[in-house]
Amino acid sequence: MPLIDNAVYVAGHRTDDPKSLDETYELMRRLGGMAWIGLYRPDAREIHSIETEFGLHHLAIEDALIGHQRAKLERYGDTLFVVLRPARYLDAAEEVEFGEVHVFIGPGFVVTVRHAESPNLGAVRHRLEGNPELLALGPEAVLYAILDEVVDEYWPVVSGLQNDIDEIEKQLFGGDLDVSRRIYDLIGEVMDFQRAVHPLAVMLEGLLRGAEKYRVDLEVQRGLRDVLDHVLAIVGHADGFRATLQNALTVHSTLTTQQQNEEMRRISEANLTLAEDTRKLSEASIKQGDEVKKISAWAAILFAPSLIAAIYGMNFDYMPELHWVWGYPAALAGMVVMAVLLYKVFKRNHWL
Repeated sequence: MPLIDNAVYVAGHRTDDPKSLDETYELMRRLGGMAWIGLYRPDAREIHSIETEFGLHHLAIEDALIGHQRAKLERYGDTLFVVLRPARYLDAAEEVEFGEVHVFIGPGFVVTVRHAESPNLGAVRHRLEGNPELLALGPEAVLYAILDEVVDEYWPVVSGLQNDIDEIEKQLFGGDLDVSRRIYDLIGEVMDFQRAVHPLAVMLEGLLRGAEKYRVDLEVQRGLRDVLDHVLAIVGHADGFRATLQNALTVHSTLTTQQQNEEMRRISEANLTLAEDTRKLSEASIKQGDEVKKISAWAAILFAPSLIAAIYGMNFDYMPELHWVWGYPAALAGMVVMAVLLYKVFKRNHWL
């Protein structure tokens, strides 16, 4: 149901609880009190009803309907339109979830439009109802309380991000190469956090500058200054987180480069060792080839005399040159000549 909580306050005290927006408008006019209307993802009918009743600017109404706005403060005459980006840290997922709340304040009314679960505006209302003196100060006091709640909810986010960064530092120097993805994701969350927090300082400073002009109570001004101090502290943390993560990314890149260089050095050393082993194997192969050449050469040299001796050692009745007186001297001479000739040939070809 879009209408979450709806009440009219007189002198800081809650009166009847109207069941519809029309009842709220009638009760507010009858009692002369302040209406505080809390809406959750309202449709166009509820938004346009509020626009008509309180004379809200159409551009602010358009932003409230569309949503997805940046944090900002805009003044339209005597009406303020404030967009806040609350955040909460999800421990299970280790990530930051951002919400969006729009606040309209003007003479005698406060309208809050939430587009997410955060912030807990029910707690804000309960706390203010327990402090009627502050609530009696009017819509500016409600705006202060909402700003205070949103900023207070930022502190658990700061703690969660700090814990994530501490874990990243351990991963970084523990040799986890997958840490770069987590650093990138966390930088994105920190940047979103900065976009939510940074505008608040400017918004609060603007509210304080216009406090005298719009007769904002001194107690509310003090509260706004306190919230501003907290915002500046959170901005410092967020900026420090981003700087730390950027440095972590640089360190990770350096460590990765060093590791790659070390791997290349080991590969180079392995290649050098392989090349040396290949050289030794080549030398051994060449030496073995030389030995084979020598053996083959001596085998050829010994083969020629053996061939001649084999022919002349055959025992047949009919053989050429059987009764030649110079047969054996010629055979021996042939053996010597062939052996010497083959030796010279092999020597010239570096086989011997």
